[in-house]
Amino acid sequence: MTNTGVPAAPLTYGRIVIMGGGCYGSWYAQQLARAVQRGALQAREVVVVDRDPECRVAGAQRAGSFDGLPLTVVCSDWDVYVAEWLGQGLEALASDMMVPSPLMPHVCLDWLLARARARWPERSIRVNALEQVPPTPWERASPDGRHYVSFATWMCPVNCIEPARCPHTRGVRDWSMPPMMQRYVEDNPSLRGPVIFHCIHRTYGVGMIDAATIADADRQLAAWGASGPCAVLVGTVSHCHGALGVLAID
Repeated sequence: MTNTGVPAAPLTYGRIVIMGGGCYGSWYAQQLARAVQRGALQAREVVVVDRDPECRVAGAQRAGSFDGLPLTVVCSDWDVYVAEWLGQGLEALASDMMVPSPLMPHVCLDWLLARARARWPERSIRVNALEQVPPTPWERASPDGRHYVSFATWMCPVNCIEPARCPHTRGVRDWSMPPMMQRYVEDNPSLRGPVIFHCIHRTYGVGMIDAATIADADRQLAAWGASGPCAVLVGTVSHCHGALGVLAID
């Protein structure tokens, strides 16, 4: 209900893609089903992508869970599905959303990397490690060049919607990953960007990334790469957590 007592219009999306059908994916699907049942959400389809055809979501769906949710489980590697889905282009993706898993690799960066290699097969294209440690309370570098960061030094619940007042500290949440990435690039002039895939909590505790934003990043990367060598900071982030990487094109 709105402040006037008039029921709020439901959020309306095309395809919502949930990455993974395990414990996190089943929770997201459950929450989206509740949102649909209570009139808070409309979606043309909800797709759960998992390599296991017998994943938790598939079993729960057979048992009659997720009533009212237009749910399909697709057995596929994430990279394969994402390449086909995002390859449709901006217009087709205008109302589509990705629901990332907290434990997934940097899928969006991997997609941009594959697109760049296909576009410029003769050039050296890779993920470089960050030259400077990000200014976050918690950070870890991965051997594959990705860097994982968090403003939290505690364990956050999966259903946290990152409100203005942090449920853990009980104080004002005065941090956010997108501005931190912007400052990082300003402090490192050799970098372009940042390219930010912001997971925003939309309904019933479920965070989503606009698919069109991911596809548009490929257009931007093509323009930067066409002008010569470049290094671009790419991040899939919420306000509190994120995965970063530098996509380098020689």
